[in-house]
Amino acid sequence: MQTLCVAGAAAMASTAAQAAMVDEKDPQAVGLGYQADATKVDKAKAPKYAAGQNCSNCALYQGGSAAAGGCPIFAGKQVSGKGWCSAYAKKA
Repeated sequence: MQTLCVAGAAAMASTAAQAAMVDEKDPQAVGLGYQADATKVDKAKAPKYAAGQNCSNCALYQGGSAAAGGCPIFAGKQVSGKGWCSAYAKKA
């Protein structure tokens, strides 16, 4: 039984690591102004954006130091660590 549990946990971790990336054209991404590259954020359309903000230094980012990681805003998908959206919240 332990082997089955370990195998199941490994499969879940593998699935999470292979999650699809958020598409900038996805309706939710558009609504939040998501850009995979924060340096391309249109400041006229995203007045909350400030230079240096990106997903990897957002409190919601679940990727640690990885180039891409999960975000509860985009459940089941990964965001670019270099990305940004209007839900940005600076890590404490």
